Amino acid sequence: MAEHPPYPVGLRLLGRRVVVLGGGQVAQRRLPALIAAGADVLLVSPEATPSVEALADTGRITWLKRPYEPGDLEGAWYALIATSDSDANSRASAEAEADRVWCVRSDDADAATAWTPATGHSEGVTVAVLTTEAKGRDPRHTAAVRDAVVEGLRDGTLVAPHHRTRTPGVALVGGGPGDPDLITVRGRRLLAEADVVIADRLGPRDLLAELPPGVEVIDAAKIPYGRFMAQEAINDALIQHARQGKSVVRLKGGDPYVFGRGMEEVQALTEAGIPCTVVPGISSSVSVPGAAGIPVTHRGVAHEFTVVSGHVAPDDERSLVDWPSLAKLTGTLVILMGVDKIGKIAETLVAHGKAPDTPVALVQEGTTAAQRRVDATLATVAATVAAEEVRPPAVIVIGEVVRVGPHPPEQR
Repeated sequence: MAEHPPYPVGLRLLGRRVVVLGGGQVAQRRLPALIAAGADVLLVSPEATPSVEALADTGRITWLKRPYEPGDLEGAWYALIATSDSDANSRASAEAEADRVWCVRSDDADAATAWTPATGHSEGVTVAVLTTEAKGRDPRHTAAVRDAVVEGLRDGTLVAPHHRTRTPGVALVGGGPGDPDLITVRGRRLLAEADVVIADRLGPRDLLAELPPGVEVIDAAKIPYGRFMAQEAINDALIQHARQGKSVVRLKGGDPYVFGRGMEEVQALTEAGIPCTVVPGISSSVSVPGAAGIPVTHRGVAHEFTVVSGHVAPDDERSLVDWPSLAKLTGTLVILMGVDKIGKIAETLVAHGKAPDTPVALVQEGTTAAQRRVDATLATVAATVAAEEVRPPAVIVIGEVVRVGPHPPEQR
């Protein structure tokens, strides 16, 4: 076998008969991929696992509830033999050989005419890994190689840029709350493939140092605004770079649509005829409290949570938040961009019925190495923020969930 390794090939099974003998765990693992390939699957087995039975019940496979019989492989293009009866496996394998049907055997790889590779998928690419020697086959090693390649493609550490099918355009990528490990797999891959990255201050900037050479990185805070407003200048930069035929990533903190002005950028790109895709990100509204040991919901404590922007004070005519109604809710209130307005926010909530001793937690620089948590109450939060010199970015959590946890901090 070392001199004559298996020949790798991709089978196109759409509409073609595939026979699976045995309805146990092996079939359960292999059937989904066969179904996804569009194969006409015939299962021959007196019994099946509940998952395999469900596939038959929904009409995704045909199931003959009996043991293997000679002739079952008639018309098959491919066969998977995985019964617990070694004699039946041998007879079925001999039938496959006589009928020239490629055959996989779960019980005896050396007697098979085909081997199933360890496979994985990443953005339209299927990675298939085969051991080239019959002796000393190590399925775990093969799977580990598969996993390493797929993970590298997904997170961008294994860079394989598109060439023929690469389409210029813009991707709005939610970078998550700050920890570079919390960006999505798709977001990290798009970063690795970008020609230009326009990054927010609150995005996971540590990832920028990992970008391939030649990627142009633009700090959105330093785009010259001129006659444009800040957001208009960013929109214009996205459009201009995309029109140059470049693949552009707009790296934003959290999620693009959670106080991230993502839709404004989508609208501008759409009007300009620029292809745009949005990659959701983990919002700091739930992830930062979680990183600080605060669940935004908890059984018996809070059955809902509300996320609001605190960038304008409650008495500001520009505010769209119904603060009196929020004061009456019993669930968790999460406030983003509200550090410098928290005093006025706390006063308003108390004035409309919220208890002054309602616990408050402020989590600064959440999920990063600089994360810190400061606790207070609605009555004391303004003074605590000043005394502790809490600075943005910080997520503010108000409600009884602040006290949930193994060792909740003392409130100031």
